[in-house]
Parts: sequence; structure tokens; C-alpha cells
Amino acid sequence: MKKTIFLSITGAAVLAAVASCAPRAEGASPMATVAAQPAAAAATTGTVPAASSEELRDRLIAAGLSVPKEPIAADDFELTSLAGGKVKLSAYRGRVVFLNFWATWCPPCRAEMPSMERLRTLLGARGLEIVAVDLQEPKNTVQKFVKENSLAFTVLLDANGAVGGAWGAQSIPTTYLIDRRGSILARSVGSREWDSADMVALFETILAAE
Repeated sequence: MKKTIFLSITGAAVLAAVASCAPRAEGASPMATVAAQPAAAAATTGTVPAASSEELRDRLIAAGLSVPKEPIAADDFELTSLAGGKVKLSAYRGRVVFLNFWATWCPPCRAEMPSMERLRTLLGARGLEIVAVDLQEPKNTVQKFVKENSLAFTVLLDANGAVGGAWGAQSIPTTYLIDRRGSILARSVGSREWDSADMVALFETILAAE
């Protein structure tokens, strides 16, 4: 990951306590921490008009997400999928990617997984791809957790933590939002309710963007 500074939101309206874990492998890229803001119930999806890049940026910031000061392309990587075979991040070009770094031993990671699955159910058919990268755990450990929690999104295995380190996942969960062109829109550190009404509306705006 290129060394890029993210704008952090510190206003009282968007700050909340960050629920995150220190990973067992340190990341290589220093990144600023941004607070997580849990919210309530999910919304019913509908047609959303496309927003300009400036409007989308403002909405990401208002949601308490950290945004890059300048455009940055997501670095590609290839990892083994829990389902089998190798998967490249670039294979999802043309879809909006929700890239999440996590581990089963991290309580905040586990807490947000159900909302990620509900978000996939709501918006997967409209172009949202959820990709969860597990950091340095045995395949059977991850497989057991995924099965017990009925998670259907893509899970990749970062066996040595190299990808998580390159992406600056120094605390987990760390989530990146990547647009259809493969550029990083925003980053979040800490657990969230990703299918809250406000977050679903934000994702609909992202999906509607050109």
C-alpha cells in the first residue's frame, strides 16, 4: 500500500469509542485511526440518484469514515480463498468492494460479521462485494467460525499476515471501501453495524456513483 495519509474525523457528531483489536502481526504502513460509529436498524433499499465525487466524499466523512487526501489505487494481491483456489483483489474490478481485515479471536471483528452478511444480502445483487481477509489463522478455525455464523461472503486467508501488513491493518477490524475502478474511497478502523439505515443509504450512494 502506498504511504497515504487519511483524513480523520474528530467532530463530536461522529466520534465514538473504537472497538478494535491489536493484530498478532504488525502492519507495515502507518495509518491514522478513525472512530467507529455504530447505528441502529437496517433500511429498505431503493433507487438513489448518483452523487458527485465531492458529495460522496462529504457523505463518507459525515459517516465518520477516514478518506484519502488524494486519490489512491488499491494495491492488488492474491490469496487463497476459504472456498478453495486463489483470488485476486483485481478480479472484483467493476464492483464496489468492502475489504475487511479480521480474525476469529477478535471480539469486535466477530460482533460486526452478522451486519456484514446482512449488508451482502441487501446489496450484493446490486454490485457490492464483501471480501473478508482473515489474518494468520488455520483454515479449519476460520471454516468453523464461518459455518457456525452462516456467512456467505468471500473469505480469504492471509496465512503469514503479509497482505494485512501491507494494507496497514495494525488494528482489526480494519475495513476499506473500494470503488468500481479500483480506487480506495475510505477506511474504517473498529467495529460497526454496517447494515444500519444510514450505512445502507451510504452504500447505495456509492453503488450509484459512476
